Amino acid sequence: MEEHEYPNGEITVLWKPKLCIHAAVCVKSLSKVYNPKDRPWIKIENATTQELIAQVAKCPSGALSIKNRT
Repeated sequence: MEEHEYPNGEITVLWKPKLCIHAAVCVKSLSKVYNPKDRPWIKIENATTQELIAQVAKCPSGALSIKNRT
């Protein structure tokens, strides 16, 4: 399955487009990070690691997930 990675040095946000149901929870809760009109549409540097972790936990489809730095 296609997957895009957005690292910030502490964590990596993973996005799986085929799982996305476009509920827009990410856009509504962290619009400074998620903007579907921009490319790339995820600008992980615009939020803290804790903000990102909290928001990704709310993704209803599981299209967004967190990979910890190893």
